[in-house]
Amino acid sequence: MKITLLGTGDAPGTPTINCSCPACTDAKNPGSKSRRTRFSILVSTDLGNVLIDTSPDMREQLLRSNVSRVDAVVWTHGHYDHYGGFAEFYRVQSNVPVYGIQETVDYITNIYFFLTASKNYVKFYEPFSLIGLEFSLFEVKHFPEKHPAGIVISDGKHKIVISGDCEVDIPQESLDYIQNPDLFIADAIVPEFMDVKKHMNSDHAFETAKKIGAKNTVFTHLSHYYKPYDIDCKNYPLAYDGMSFEF
Repeated sequence: MKITLLGTGDAPGTPTINCSCPACTDAKNPGSKSRRTRFSILVSTDLGNVLIDTSPDMREQLLRSNVSRVDAVVWTHGHYDHYGGFAEFYRVQSNVPVYGIQETVDYITNIYFFLTASKNYVKFYEPFSLIGLEFSLFEVKHFPEKHPAGIVISDGKHKIVISGDCEVDIPQESLDYIQNPDLFIADAIVPEFMDVKKHMNSDHAFETAKKIGAKNTVFTHLSHYYKPYDIDCKNYPLAYDGMSFEF
């Protein structure tokens, strides 16, 4: 099982349009790890590829990672920066199986009514199988979404938890469900000195990682309010586009 963080940025991405902050300035340099496309994760095995969310930067991400086929998509919630790239499958691949809470799947597929997609509704805490792995969704809070989800992935030996976009106030049932992951991929949109709604800041992400006993934690969905990657990677476990983990 290989987990590749295709996009590690927040909704505007980094560099952000019309911004000259240190992170955005650094992101304009070739090869900079401060450059962040919008959120998406690739899960791969010998049996295929699954996308967690479909970033508006999907085309760039798939080409960069040399992905020729997507076997399924799992959506966490219906915010544009997490589904906007689904249209990148247009004239490339049809009948892509999509999975998620019914409200999320119906909302996104209704927007992309011109695409053929095989809809699969799943419920919180009920596992389903894809590419030889077990996936399941757990409930989080991410206002104003009614049913946003995080994701658990397991190969039978290892457990990966993806927080999705979420606030620090994760329901207790979910905290119990996601205990002891080998890797926790956590929403940590801003550093700890900034208050934030709808997301976790770095302190919230560290706190949640401790609560669930995560063996390894990486921060994603990152804004340009962090310092350039080469500076702040010494202070936080920052992800970068293309970062991967193998189990």
